[in-house]
Amino acid sequence: MNSLLNPKFHSKISLSSLKFVSSHAVVRNPSFLPNENHQTPGFDSFPFFNDYAKSSQCTIRNTRILHAHLLRIDLLQSNVSIANSLIDCYCRSAAMADALHLFDLIPKRNVISWNFMVSGYNQCSLFEKSLEFFCRMHYSGFEPDEFTYGSVLSACTVLQTPTFGKQVYSLATKNGFFSNDYVRSGMIELFAKTSSFEDALRVFHDVSCQNVVIWNAVISGAVRNGENRVALHLFCQMCRGFLLPNSFTFSSVLTACAALGEIGIGKEVQGWVIKLGAEDVFVGTNIVDLYAKCGKMNEAVKEFSRMTTHNVVSWTAIISGFVGEHDSISALKFFREMRKMGEEINKFTVTSILTACTKASMTEEAIQIHSLIIKSGLYSAAVVGSALISAYSKIGAVDLSERVFREMGAVKDLGTWAAIISSFAQNQNHERAIGVFQRMLQESARPDKFSTSSVLSIIDCLNVGRQIHSYTLKVGLAFDASVGSSLSTMYSKCDSLEESYKAFQQIRDKDNVSWASMIAGFSEHGFADQALQLYREIQYKEIIPDQMTLAAILNACSASRSLLIGKEIHGYALRAGVGRDVVVGGAIVNMYSKCIALESARRVFDMLPQKGEVACSSLVSGYCQNGCIVEALLLFRYMLMADLTIDSFTISSILGVIALLNNSSIGTQMHAHITKIGLNSDVSVGSSLVRMYSKCGIIEDCRKAFDQIEKPDLICWTTMIVSYAQHGKGAEALRVYELLKEQGIRPDSVTFVAVLSACSHNGLVEEAYFYFNSMASDYGIKPGYRHYACMVDILGRSGRLKEAERFIVNMPIEPNGLIWGTLLAACVIHGDVELGKLAAKKIMELKPREASTYVSLSNMCADLGLWEEVEKIRNQMKGNCLRKEPGWSLV
Repeated sequence: MNSLLNPKFHSKISLSSLKFVSSHAVVRNPSFLPNENHQTPGFDSFPFFNDYAKSSQCTIRNTRILHAHLLRIDLLQSNVSIANSLIDCYCRSAAMADALHLFDLIPKRNVISWNFMVSGYNQCSLFEKSLEFFCRMHYSGFEPDEFTYGSVLSACTVLQTPTFGKQVYSLATKNGFFSNDYVRSGMIELFAKTSSFEDALRVFHDVSCQNVVIWNAVISGAVRNGENRVALHLFCQMCRGFLLPNSFTFSSVLTACAALGEIGIGKEVQGWVIKLGAEDVFVGTNIVDLYAKCGKMNEAVKEFSRMTTHNVVSWTAIISGFVGEHDSISALKFFREMRKMGEEINKFTVTSILTACTKASMTEEAIQIHSLIIKSGLYSAAVVGSALISAYSKIGAVDLSERVFREMGAVKDLGTWAAIISSFAQNQNHERAIGVFQRMLQESARPDKFSTSSVLSIIDCLNVGRQIHSYTLKVGLAFDASVGSSLSTMYSKCDSLEESYKAFQQIRDKDNVSWASMIAGFSEHGFADQALQLYREIQYKEIIPDQMTLAAILNACSASRSLLIGKEIHGYALRAGVGRDVVVGGAIVNMYSKCIALESARRVFDMLPQKGEVACSSLVSGYCQNGCIVEALLLFRYMLMADLTIDSFTISSILGVIALLNNSSIGTQMHAHITKIGLNSDVSVGSSLVRMYSKCGIIEDCRKAFDQIEKPDLICWTTMIVSYAQHGKGAEALRVYELLKEQGIRPDSVTFVAVLSACSHNGLVEEAYFYFNSMASDYGIKPGYRHYACMVDILGRSGRLKEAERFIVNMPIEPNGLIWGTLLAACVIHGDVELGKLAAKKIMELKPREASTYVSLSNMCADLGLWEEVEKIRNQMKGNCLRKEPGWSLV
């Protein structure tokens, strides 16, 4: 600023005098201020204006007093430097109208006059005015200098107008400021903050540079745009160029290391910081943040303790670190210490500590922090309200989430709407989530991708889903990866796989979530081959499958029993370094288990450093399905000792094994454990308990287990009917069927097999005819072979063999071996040789190699003393090279 002022004048005016001088006093007593009679050579106006501009006395009122006096002694018209200094004073006191008025009165303006106005508008956040004034300057024929260009580029950065910035930079280049560091740093910052980092790099590489500010601009720009590897590479180049970094450089580089988890490089940078003595509160905070984000909380606490000065950012960094490590207790401890030290909290501190209070047991802490937020005035920040809504939602206090949402009033932003929709969705309140989404549309809030994805996640109605799909197409959200994936999943959940695939294809930039969702959709609907085809397509894209995608592909291999492809994915996962990841490892164990490669499954399981619930339950299920009873029970015992979460799927598998053992004592112990962990009311577990007690012959406990189920589904009811039927309690079985209908549950074909079986075991012929006819007339279920076989069995057990024969002859479908075999068994019981021969003949035509038919017919003839027929049948067996398999018993 020395170069801006003309050191010709001398005055007795002082800053303290201005404090007491009014405009009236200036007129009456001009001796306090310079006038035409006090202009002496050697007067230096710079110290006065410099001190005045930086002091608290630089107000609009005092500047106007000074302005009036300078007009009176006629210094403004004769000296442009003093006029420029007065403009600067007006700009510093935010009196831009006065500054503009004075500017327009200067007869001989120079570039400094224009610069003060452009930078003044920037200081007052009137960035549009800054650009307008620059255009006026350009049209007036004034040549801007580097300070002009720098100020204008700063305004373009704030206004996010890279196009205008490019025009300004082109003009600067044309006027010879191509290599000016001030201009280049402004342009790099503009590109970096408008997501044009490639252009920022191009500007940086245009001219070699030894200016730390330029290097800092491009490194921080790389970090801002997520190009953290590029930031570290630039830092290495800077160091190789023998240019010493400063604290700003270190802050950016440490941020990059934290984002990449590069703890080794971060420690090297920290060593350099100590060596150069460049550690200030900002660098110290970044070091703490580095250790915290890399999960090294002991080191983070140590570095935090070493810092001589703490600010809100450093406190927030250490608190966020503990939150990231799910250590809510330590996070709250440091938060209390921060409050005790009198440090002011900000919205970032609050959102971090609220994330720590998302357990059901921490409702009281969440409410206390809520009170603190109200007291500290942070409630006006929309992000804080969103964090409160999310915290209450995760602890199950949806009513409090909704209350916060209502209290926010006009403060709500799109993030707040998304938070409340997500809250309702997480707590399975479908109607209210959809209602809030509709309200957004009514209030012209225009749901964003987060709100839309959240509401799509809970929609199970195809009609509603299509309406929201129409909205996403209208506003262009359907092509977004997250929304497109949610649409695809929604259609898959509604069993509309074709529309699911169309939504997937509409996504422009498919990410791992998109691919994983579609692969899972194909697998769940029995199209494992199409799922694997998608995996082959991924290989031609520039996408590296993550853990979730690999798990989805492995599940597709499990569904299709594709062991060879599963082994390929296993090899890829090992090469990618994720083969021992909890999610991927569990999927690999599941794949080998489903493909009946139990040895491989066990080998992978034993190699996993952290054995998750999926891996354990998958292997237990594999053992159970393949009859490895001892191995299944031992692994289940390991899960109990390791305190792993045991889900209903694992429990059901183990109960199936216990049923095979026919050991009621183990079953009773298992039932006690199920009750202890609160799964006795679960539908799948309850059905397995009913089946287990039924196999063990304890029908009373079977009914008790059924009664404990909170909301029995069709499978549970059917299992209970089958249990009664197998134990000869036909009347009870039919009563259960009637209760099923009273609950409004629609029976299926399997249920009717159970009902007819109950009639068969108890000789209820007329009731059987009633239920058989009810299948088609009341429920539109077409009888199958098992239903016809049940009817034949009922008639056969009742001795109504001729009626059974007529029933078979009049069947609308061709009788199979099961039906004729049922009739043959009835003939054996009642000794009807002729009809038995007919049934045996039909079976031999359908199954000529079935030895049991010959044996049954032979035994029937032997019981009636027809030994010639017995000999004849035995000779037929020998002639057909058939032999009876020897019987065996476990007893």
